Amino acid sequence: MFGGQVAAQALVAATATMGDDRRAHSLHAYFLRPGRPGVPIIYDVERTRDGRSFSTRRVVARQPGEHADEAIFEMSTSFHVDEPGIDYAQPINPRVPAPADAGDDMGFIPPGAAGEVPFELKELGAEAPGADGYFPSTRRVWMRIKSGVPDDPGVHTALLTFMSDMGAVMGARPPLDELDLRTLMGASLDHSLFFHRPIRADEWVLYDLRAVSTGGGRGLTMGTMHAADGTLGMSVTQEAMLRVVDPARATIPPEG
Repeated sequence: MFGGQVAAQALVAATATMGDDRRAHSLHAYFLRPGRPGVPIIYDVERTRDGRSFSTRRVVARQPGEHADEAIFEMSTSFHVDEPGIDYAQPINPRVPAPADAGDDMGFIPPGAAGEVPFELKELGAEAPGADGYFPSTRRVWMRIKSGVPDDPGVHTALLTFMSDMGAVMGARPPLDELDLRTLMGASLDHSLFFHRPIRADEWVLYDLRAVSTGGGRGLTMGTMHAADGTLGMSVTQEAMLRVVDPARATIPPEG
């Protein structure tokens, strides 16, 4: 199963235990085992704490296994009452073309997707490295849900959670010949999101990722999700397994 789907459903399960006055501001998750399509998933929600301003939930996703229900995913998430405060944010990358000028390269498609994909993606590739060899961005993509999303902010937050796992592993490695995607076996290990401001999943969102560190069979990526008008909606951090293997065993699709 696609990890972003499990993360999004876990967030929906946690949100169902909250009142309307609080919205998710962060989540921290671990992908423990591969999920199996067609097997029911049970989401156990623990009400860890309810304070005056913050509420915390822990969610464990389980599937029936050989001996007992096996945990495939674990997440802690926190909710916050809306408060006024200082407004400051990292701006959108000024070197990225607008969606209308970005072409139509779909790029990444979630594993298991069949038939018509409900997403639109416009892959922009990595940003050219500087003189020091560092890539300011290792993956840039415009993305949105095609249509049919209600106005419920919680639904948009869940969909953006799903979308945040779409190709994050690809952003965890610099686009170097020795780290060609065709020679890597990759998988999400852990995933953290910070929800700053409401943005819509059915309007263009720029997902801009950079590789922070790659080594020891793992890669760390950090990134942002901006609305097309420049609003910073989310920050993303993911650590991925990145093992160099024979091309025949690679699990990440080749570039292009």
